[in-house]
Amino acid sequence: MSSGLRRREGPAGWVFVTPMLVILGLFLVVPILMALWVSLLRWNTNDGDPFSGAGDFVGLGNYKHLLVTDGLARSDFATALRNNVYYVLFVVPLQTVLALLLASLINAKRLKGRGFFRTAFFFPSITSSVAIAIVFKFLFIGNGGINTMLSWVGLHGPSWFNDGRGLFWIWADALGLVDLAHPPHALTAHSFMGLSWWDWVAGPSVAWFAVILLVVWTSSGTFMLMFVAAMQDIPVDIDDAALVDGATGFRKFWHVTMPQLRPVLFLVLTLGLISTWQVFDQVFIITQGNPEKTTLSPAYLSYSASFTGQDWGGGAAISFILFAIILVMTLLQRRVMRERDRPSRRQRREIAEIRGTA
Repeated sequence: MSSGLRRREGPAGWVFVTPMLVILGLFLVVPILMALWVSLLRWNTNDGDPFSGAGDFVGLGNYKHLLVTDGLARSDFATALRNNVYYVLFVVPLQTVLALLLASLINAKRLKGRGFFRTAFFFPSITSSVAIAIVFKFLFIGNGGINTMLSWVGLHGPSWFNDGRGLFWIWADALGLVDLAHPPHALTAHSFMGLSWWDWVAGPSVAWFAVILLVVWTSSGTFMLMFVAAMQDIPVDIDDAALVDGATGFRKFWHVTMPQLRPVLFLVLTLGLISTWQVFDQVFIITQGNPEKTTLSPAYLSYSASFTGQDWGGGAAISFILFAIILVMTLLQRRVMRERDRPSRRQRREIAEIRGTA
């Protein structure tokens, strides 16, 4: 009787699942396959109509044009990669640390009005990214609120979003280590992917750093809630045992709380890594890649190549290179986190000795 019911469960399950599979296939799988095919074509239109010609098959020509062939396309792509690398290096650690600090504050037993602070910290994450980007654009202009506050301590400058100087070189110039007017010949004479090493190691521009601050402020609230949920799921017995053993403050957080948060930490880092490689909204609304392409991102470059430059094949190729980068970075991060979870050789030796004496 039960075996007959189980045999009928299979077809019934497929009946319920089929509509969703059809929807996912039509609106997810098919568009991805079509975009992959377009990336193998030289599909350039000048009349603004992408359907005016089917394009010529060039295989990996678009990818070669972006990665190998000297020219403006490769230089722009290298610039976008450079910008996004600095964006990831700044945003992911900052938003993770800030989310952890906010979660620890929210989870503190002595905090009163916990619901209010949780809502206040999370509110930027649910606010329209367009509205926040516009507000930040006015805050960081020449006579905006940020420069006004900086003028109180004797610091004032032009609009942040019009400043394309790299932060690392600004700091080095202030310390007298380099001269921005006469950069080192060793860094300017050699290049990689059409971009000089002077540009590669310049750091994020002032404009790009303003975008970084915007994203860190808006994204930390979401990750804060993830950490709060994980902290509240830690058994009370573990905290009590740590207090009995004398662990308090930072030692308790680092040695007791953090190991319990590793699964959520991996999730936060993975989501942060994926989202930072897909930054588009803030670039499109505030800077559109300016000044001097120092805020250009691969996602925005893919959009502008397709819809502005009418190079549909090149734009699709950029998107799939970006997909490959995200996939590789996520796998590497997963491997690193998994290796951290494994006990070290010394720890395994100590465990073996304990078991041998038991």
